[in-house]
Amino acid sequence: MSVASGKPIEETRIVSRRLRDYPDDSHTIERFMATGGYEVLRDVLKAGDPSAIHAHVKASGLRGRGGANFPSAVKWESLPADVYPRYLVINADEGEPSTFKDRLLLERDPHQLIEGVIVESYAIGSTLAFIYIRGEFALGYDRVMTALEEARAKGFIGKNILGSGFDLEIVVHRGAGAYICGEESALIESLEGKRGMPRIKPPLPIHVGVYSKPTVVNNVETASTIPHIIRMGGEEYAKMGLNRSTGTRLAAISGHVNKPGVYELEFGLTLREIIYGIAGGIRDDRELKFFLPGGASFQWLINTDEHLDQIYDIDDITAKLGTTLGSGAIMVYDETTDPLLVAWRLAKFYAHESCGKCTPCREGTDWLEKILYRMSHGEGRPDDMDMLLDVSRGMSPDVMRAPFTQTTICPLGPSPVSAVASLQKYFRAEVEAACGVAAGVAR
Repeated sequence: MSVASGKPIEETRIVSRRLRDYPDDSHTIERFMATGGYEVLRDVLKAGDPSAIHAHVKASGLRGRGGANFPSAVKWESLPADVYPRYLVINADEGEPSTFKDRLLLERDPHQLIEGVIVESYAIGSTLAFIYIRGEFALGYDRVMTALEEARAKGFIGKNILGSGFDLEIVVHRGAGAYICGEESALIESLEGKRGMPRIKPPLPIHVGVYSKPTVVNNVETASTIPHIIRMGGEEYAKMGLNRSTGTRLAAISGHVNKPGVYELEFGLTLREIIYGIAGGIRDDRELKFFLPGGASFQWLINTDEHLDQIYDIDDITAKLGTTLGSGAIMVYDETTDPLLVAWRLAKFYAHESCGKCTPCREGTDWLEKILYRMSHGEGRPDDMDMLLDVSRGMSPDVMRAPFTQTTICPLGPSPVSAVASLQKYFRAEVEAACGVAAGVAR
């Protein structure tokens, strides 16, 4: 089905099914268990074979839904053998601008996450798991805490779970609103009670993580998907999607569309079908100007057939268009939007959220914000675009490359460079006209 055929484009609801079908009480344990919740946990504990879980996840082709898109089974396989204790950490510190799909899962289906955490912990041999929740997610925190109490009362958490001999404790830790703690090593630092700043890698958290022990860090959506993979079977799950982008993913669509919201998309749709079908097209019958297919940290696309007909596929969009699907956010802007203002607002966010550990990020984000502010507020100079590119090269030596290169420990530094690269590729003439190049004078 496609927009061109006039037939409706529909979601493929797996992770989001329960919260869509039962919006009033999807967060309760009664609704969760009435719709098959914790049955997968019972089955895997009864089978007593953690390697079978691993086999299903490997066959499914599941890749992390937090933005890095790393194969989940490969991460598990990278755990050093016979090194214990080992930990599972769930990254629920969703702070990327316009990304709000994990928040929905925390608030509306917390037991789905908890079952995923228990099953995954059993698979990797962890007896202690952490859920690191963004501090601003007050309702999500309350719902997860209530769900943990309910699960414990039913015997799903604690000692000798369901008589299996498997023990697990789950600790919830609230962040303090630092975007940098969405980066896995900064999250671990914060979890240990230290200032949230990224660690130099290697070693990776899978080898040296929480309390210097092997640690698997997963996104909320990733962990929530695992019980469905076990229920369906890994090979069956892999039949959905396209190429190495198997299954579905949640997309948070925002901006100038008629139907903003969180949608569960099967890989293989086109971006045109997503924007004009799923999200209802551009509001007020205006024209699309540009959109960010992977959130604020990655390069933009514009209103061309090549870009709109691009398949929603993790690898293909990078190979063909030099951007990524990132955090699952799709930010849409119509013809009335000034791209300079968008670039400035993104740069302002990253400048504010830089932890300051790396000089290129600490200094570069601040300079990008200052220059873009000047340009977007009528005080631009003819050489400002070149100055932006020059500053950007100090943060990402090959400014136009995607995925970006970086001179910093974590990807925050080069993230605002994506906006600069997009201005250079698609809007340089518009930017220069706004900055007085056409008139040949500086303002």
